[in-house]
Amino acid sequence: MDSVIIEPDEREALSSLVPSHPPPRKTHSYVEQYEQKPQHHPIRKYSLDEGSRSVPTDSEPVYFDSSDGEFSTVDGRNGGDRGNEEDHCVITPPSKPAPAPQRGEIAGHGGGGGEGGEDIEPLPEFMGAGGGVDVFKVPVRAAVNPGRPPCLEIRPHPLRETQTGKFLRNIACTESQLWAGQENGVRFWNLEEAYEVGYGVGGQVRRGDEDTAPFHESVAISPTLCLLIDHGNRLVWSGHKDGKIRAWKMDQPVTNTADDSKPFKERLSWQAHRGPVNYIVISSYGDMWSCSDGGVIKIWTFDSLEKSLVLKAEEKHMAALLVERSGIDLRSQVTVNGTCSISSSDVKFLLVDTVRAKVWAVQHLSFSMWDAQNKDLLKVFNIDGQVENRVDGTPAQGQQVEETKAKFFSTPKKDKSQGFLQRSRHAIMGAAGAVRRAATRSTGAFAEDPRKVEAIAIAADGSIWTGSMNGVIAQWDGNGNRLREVNHHQQAVLCFCTFGDRIYVGYSSGYIQILDLGGKLVASWVSHNEPVIKLAAGGGFIFSLATHGGVRGWYVTSPGPLDSVIRTDLSQKGNTYARQDSVKILIGTWNVGEGRASRGALMSWLGSDVSDVGIVAVGLQEVDMGAGFLAMSTAKETVGVEGSVVGKWWIDAIGNALDERNTFERMGSRQLAGLLISLWAEMSEGKVFQGMREALITFPPTYKFEKNKPGLGGYDSGEKKRIPAWCDRVIFRDNQSTPFSECNLQCPVVSCTVMYEACMDVTESDHKPVRCKLHANIAHTDKSVRRQELGKIIKSSEKLRSMFEELRYVPETSVSTNSILLQSQDTFIFSITNKSNSSRALFNIVCKGQTVVRDDGGTFGLPRWLEVSPGAGMIKPDASVQVKVHHEDSNTSDESFDGIQQQNSSCEEACDKEVTLMVIIQGSCSTRTTSHSIKVRYCFSAAKSVNLAYSKPKPNNTTKNNQEGSTRYQPENYRGGSTRRG
Repeated sequence: MDSVIIEPDEREALSSLVPSHPPPRKTHSYVEQYEQKPQHHPIRKYSLDEGSRSVPTDSEPVYFDSSDGEFSTVDGRNGGDRGNEEDHCVITPPSKPAPAPQRGEIAGHGGGGGEGGEDIEPLPEFMGAGGGVDVFKVPVRAAVNPGRPPCLEIRPHPLRETQTGKFLRNIACTESQLWAGQENGVRFWNLEEAYEVGYGVGGQVRRGDEDTAPFHESVAISPTLCLLIDHGNRLVWSGHKDGKIRAWKMDQPVTNTADDSKPFKERLSWQAHRGPVNYIVISSYGDMWSCSDGGVIKIWTFDSLEKSLVLKAEEKHMAALLVERSGIDLRSQVTVNGTCSISSSDVKFLLVDTVRAKVWAVQHLSFSMWDAQNKDLLKVFNIDGQVENRVDGTPAQGQQVEETKAKFFSTPKKDKSQGFLQRSRHAIMGAAGAVRRAATRSTGAFAEDPRKVEAIAIAADGSIWTGSMNGVIAQWDGNGNRLREVNHHQQAVLCFCTFGDRIYVGYSSGYIQILDLGGKLVASWVSHNEPVIKLAAGGGFIFSLATHGGVRGWYVTSPGPLDSVIRTDLSQKGNTYARQDSVKILIGTWNVGEGRASRGALMSWLGSDVSDVGIVAVGLQEVDMGAGFLAMSTAKETVGVEGSVVGKWWIDAIGNALDERNTFERMGSRQLAGLLISLWAEMSEGKVFQGMREALITFPPTYKFEKNKPGLGGYDSGEKKRIPAWCDRVIFRDNQSTPFSECNLQCPVVSCTVMYEACMDVTESDHKPVRCKLHANIAHTDKSVRRQELGKIIKSSEKLRSMFEELRYVPETSVSTNSILLQSQDTFIFSITNKSNSSRALFNIVCKGQTVVRDDGGTFGLPRWLEVSPGAGMIKPDASVQVKVHHEDSNTSDESFDGIQQQNSSCEEACDKEVTLMVIIQGSCSTRTTSHSIKVRYCFSAAKSVNLAYSKPKPNNTTKNNQEGSTRYQPENYRGGSTRRG
């Protein structure tokens, strides 16, 4: 920029306006200030009970993990109070050499860190008083966050700009793998590799996944909306936006070499819906249920799935056709004379009740309950638990319009005496509300009901839990009766996950909470700095996925003694994974007065001084003004990613001045509205800028000038003749809580000012642009190395190995029989006994190999002719539970759909059949399971002989003993079916 020539008379006029120093009585060195006043750390407490952020006491600081901007509240260090300090001071940091570059140094044009190890000459700075109390304290940082459980960071959250078209949207977990659905396919991690240093896909590091644990990725396909783990067939099923359902083999042939970059393909796929596949589940009988928009629910029968999976890979087209033809549209089954018994709103979730063999379907404000065996609609009820006889396909639109009109034309409350800023704010917010309402009416949309269900899960005791947008968590019994509700957080519940006797809840605030089976809050912490959209349990972890794509694994024992051991050991290795970079940051601010600038002006302001800069940050004011724009902006919260048309022009113009795409890369932009109103309102109350720093001003006032008039003679000469003022400033703050702090993970950002000036030669606005250059040293965590160090700690620590071994404990149990013989309509009752006197046992009964004998185990669904109740549950210490096994005639249980009866039902009924029931046992917090096997045989020949014996009784009728230990079968009870106990 050309130097500005100031005439002698102008210099004299400005001398009274630009003091070289603040008043002497308030001027002292940074060192003196440090010696006089004790330093301490910031305090912020985010109240869990009240759901709001409040100012706590000084004894409860908030710790930050230096690897991200997240927090949690814990007891910690305390310090003195700077609230009574003088209102400002001047500091003069000493000169210091530029640090040597390290691994991963931040680099822009010129490396961003000085050239040739040049010395840094900081400018004197002005620092506002305060900054040591309430929300103005400097955050307390730590290498490992002491306020939340330590975690396995499978995927550190990537920059949002790197995830366009690749965002992760859901996760599902087995004991050895973690699968994720993304906008362009699926990926999975092998948990045995979870602690390894990331190397991208096939050894090729990709943006956004530089520090991600080794993973494997599928071919590019339609966005994945849901995932389902099928342990029986060792498959992962996925539902997609294009309406297809795909199957992926868990045992993918991967080699972890450079040749592994070839993406894997699906095992099976078919067109399931016209719209998106919102959710898929597999019922207790092996059928797949899927749902879509418009109230559509479909069933894909077990037989068709089983046969399609037997076909070879080259017969995929035939397999897809086989499944597609087997689809059963439940909506058409419950539609009579054009009236459907279920709502036409989108079905967002499905839930399998394994205890009672039912399926729940969740819609906007209602539920429908189905029998998993015969596919009958059992009940339709709303979110209050009230039974609905008929749910119309379309909500009453007129009612919503009337309600909207009532709100829009409601009589305003009596105005109180308010200031200009408050009235302006209310005017803008009122206009924004009008814009929202107009948009709602024009699109026919309805406002989101805060009671809308966003998540559903079944607990170990068989109770159903739902979470709503208003933070309410409701408990239901298996018949759809609402039992209770709890509210531990005021933010929306977005997901559930159950493990053992615990219920994990993910919130839009980033919180994770743990509840017991009664809904009581057990633990809570902040897991991510963005909403938690999915939780999944497996491999000894509870994995959480946030909207930014970050994935973290939380040990199932957390919070507990294991946390402190890991935290201590990992903190001691901080030097191993700590990294330090240096970068110069150019910051520009300009009130453009609703105008546009020439390229020459932008080059003078920004482009002429970026040769050694790594980061450029620009703030513009008055790009767009007017009540209409502000109202629209406030209603939308943002004006798109790039902003308005004028805002887009400015971003492109600045990008051209900075030689974008060649020298710099745009990382993000946002156009806001109403910012200055809130800022000045807070400033007038003395609530902002405490502890903020600014280089001493040595340039003339930057406001108000007449446009296109050069020199200092361009100050306002109009009617108002405004007094020149410094309205354009750059203030900043770093992590230093003490003078001249050393840059490390406890104080990760240490900065100083190396340039602060106004561009007086730019005349396109009534303000002059200002620029400030900072030199910053930044300490950060190499998350890939830290994850590897965590793995070493887990493997080498005897204490941790002992704790993990305790997780393998499963209570000792027994079953009363190992073999059951059934005849037509026969019922057998056996018991499962928990022999532990202190631990609860969880059981789940699945069926192994119901049709084709397979080495890999086969599907876990029950055959049509068999009922097991309850199919899952919890057994208290020194207690037992009775399980009923009943034979059901296939001809009576299998109803025909669209005139087509289930295939081979009569053939299957006229033969002997045998399956194996697996009673899987798990502890209340166990990562291991044990099992009991019970053979169940249906003997058609015996049933036939009983029929003959009953129709033609013989004088010497004998009874047969069940050799497997059950009680005798009594022929005289056959007419109503017999009941026996084992």
